[in-house]
Amino acid sequence: MLGFLVTTILCFLVYLLLTTGSGNEVLGLWSWAELIMGLFLSIVTGVIARTVFTKKNYRMANPIRWMYFIVYFVYFFWEMTKANFDVAYRVITGKIHPGIVKIKPDLKTDLGVTLLANSITLTPGTLSVDVDETTNDLYVHWINVKEKALKQSEVDCKYVCAGFPKWIRRIAE
Repeated sequence: MLGFLVTTILCFLVYLLLTTGSGNEVLGLWSWAELIMGLFLSIVTGVIARTVFTKKNYRMANPIRWMYFIVYFVYFFWEMTKANFDVAYRVITGKIHPGIVKIKPDLKTDLGVTLLANSITLTPGTLSVDVDETTNDLYVHWINVKEKALKQSEVDCKYVCAGFPKWIRRIAE
C-alpha cells in the first residue's frame, strides 16, 4: 500500500510540474479537468508501477535522492550540450571513428543501469546497444572511439559517459 501511495504522489507531482500554466481555474495554473485527469493517470500508474520506487526498501522515497536527481538533470543537460557541439564538429570535419565499446559502470541496481543506458542513448554520439545482465556491463556505440580504446577490451566510463555513473549511484543505489 505504501508503494502505491508513494508512486501515485510522485507521479501526480511530476504531472503537475509538466502541466503548470496550461489552465487558469485552480491557483491560476491548472484547470479542474487537468487535475482530475492527472489524478486518474497517477492512480493508474501507481497501481501498475507500485514496486518501482519501493521494491524492497524505500530508497527512492528519500527526498535527498530527488535533489540529487535534479542536480543530475542539470549536469546531464550540460553534458548533452557539449556532446551536441562535439558531434557537430565531427560531422563538419569528418573526424569520425565509430565503434562499439564495452564499459563497466559498476552499478548494482536495475534502476541505475536503466537510467545510465537511457542517459547514454539520449546523449548525441552515443547509443546503448546491449547490457550484460550478469555483470551490468554496457555495450555502447560511440561516434569517436579513441585508438587506445580499440586495443582494450573495456573503455573507461569517463570517456563515454562522463560522470553519469557517479551521480546515478547517488540516486539509485
